[in-house]
Amino acid sequence: MKPRLFITINILLLLFISVTAQTINVKIIETSDVHGAIFPYSLKDNREINSSLARVSTYLNQQRADTNQIVFLLDNGDIIQGNPAVYYYNFEKTDTINLYADVMNYLKYDAGTVGNHDIETGHEVYDKFNKEINFPWLAANAINTTTNEPYFKPYTTIERGGVKIAVLGMITPAIPQWLPENIWAGMRFDDMIETAKKWVKKIRETEQPDLMIGLFHAGVDYTYNNQNENTPMNENASRLVAEKVLGLDVVFVGHDHSGWNFTTKNSDGKDVLILGTTAGAQNVAVANYTLKYDKMCMIYDKKEIRGELVDMKDYAIDQKFINHFSKNLEAVRNYISRPVGEFTEMISSRESMFGPSKFVDLIHTVQLALTDADVSFTAPLSFNAKIDAGKIFVRDMFDLYRYENFLYTVELSGQEIKDYLEYSYGNWMNQMKDENDHLLKFKLDEKGNLIYSERSKSPELEERYYNFDSAAGIEYVVDVTKPAGERVNIIKFSNGSVFDLNKKYKAAINSYRGNGGGGHLTRGAKIPQENLSKRVINSTEKDLRYFVMKWIEDKQVVTPVLLNNWKVIPENFWQAGKQKDYQVLFK
Repeated sequence: MKPRLFITINILLLLFISVTAQTINVKIIETSDVHGAIFPYSLKDNREINSSLARVSTYLNQQRADTNQIVFLLDNGDIIQGNPAVYYYNFEKTDTINLYADVMNYLKYDAGTVGNHDIETGHEVYDKFNKEINFPWLAANAINTTTNEPYFKPYTTIERGGVKIAVLGMITPAIPQWLPENIWAGMRFDDMIETAKKWVKKIRETEQPDLMIGLFHAGVDYTYNNQNENTPMNENASRLVAEKVLGLDVVFVGHDHSGWNFTTKNSDGKDVLILGTTAGAQNVAVANYTLKYDKMCMIYDKKEIRGELVDMKDYAIDQKFINHFSKNLEAVRNYISRPVGEFTEMISSRESMFGPSKFVDLIHTVQLALTDADVSFTAPLSFNAKIDAGKIFVRDMFDLYRYENFLYTVELSGQEIKDYLEYSYGNWMNQMKDENDHLLKFKLDEKGNLIYSERSKSPELEERYYNFDSAAGIEYVVDVTKPAGERVNIIKFSNGSVFDLNKKYKAAINSYRGNGGGGHLTRGAKIPQENLSKRVINSTEKDLRYFVMKWIEDKQVVTPVLLNNWKVIPENFWQAGKQKDYQVLFK
């Protein structure tokens, strides 16, 4: 071949390739675990906050205005629980569209996944919500027990600008361990890995998407709660699915509020991007893809991928968004401003981290008053909440009791009550050798130093604070010089009667704990998961927060008191450890 002809052919070939190849930028944005944070205000004190969907709206407007990219918007669950705004439209103002559905339609979500706290609201709420949204709500492993098909849509495909993505949604299968059966009646929750194996292959073959997205309301740490990669129905199986199931390009995670951005490899050695947000719309997770389209082969080839977490504090409030929902905001503010009663002194959840507190004892008092139970169990559900003395309002109830748990009365033996408490304090408090030791059980590195969270910059506890259960109705001591499992000595009932390890008693307990949440009943009291429902004597029909509020309304003036029914010994160890760890957590 003559050199000139060769050169000419190559030039023509390059020109042909340039004509047939096209580069497209794709941005897939995830919100997750927003927990009702619609408005950029603390509804407790009307203080402006650096998060919320009102700031996300500004970010979305900017991204969608960029004509050089294609934008998809996804949500990963736990949206209609955790804030007075959604509580009001879930349970009080039910004669109109759910506010959160209205907001998501306004923001033009393309798809979402159901979260465990969404299920917690009950059939009446989430079934109504599902009908009101303009996008598919996904959960491939939530199975209708009548049809044996997914109760929600399993997946969806979205095509925009010539790019087709497929989104497979799944929910953590641990829901039966946390929520009463009537809340999820008609459903079962299948293993995430097995479900993904079925659906990813099917979706790849039938839909042939350019990108395969996992939208999983489950965390990354599959070892949490003493589980492992082989644990059936693993609560936090998102990473396992990414690594064990071929065909996923990116996995968005939810549930754990941890803010993930890393790459792992599947069994074929291909990269899978893992992304997840923190909570309350503090940030969004974004997968940025650069795709190269080959017109000859009629396919997109992934050229470049980059994950990022975008902080919403850097974005202004979208005033158009606020104006659009101003009447809703006013209605919520009117609702939460309704007086409930009066506290004669301030209570704080901080004290609950280290021992007896008026904050937790108030809940104990209400639970015992509402039931005929012999014993009450509860934990602080807020880490750093304070309710001031003086008039209290509906808004304060969301600090006092965060979740929409029901109140159970369950049957337990004296031995099971002791084992329950041994489990709680074994996970809560450190074994102290002297006054210089920590009182709380912190995560430590190999050198014995505190491990700090990269996200919060605070030291990490071995167990979540909302699992720090104490008891009321009985007198007992906790000896922190003893090893876990040997610390609790129950002396008697608070009314003076004898506590017998062999007798059966009634215990007041929230539904999360009563269904196995935290492991206090299953791993602590050694009650098989399948037997827990048999122990339930009765349950409230409304959430515990509702009854706490009614109890305060009946009293009108409440003087919070310490029940003084338990203590940590030795006293000097406790005082020194408490002082030290208070500075560590709240300095």
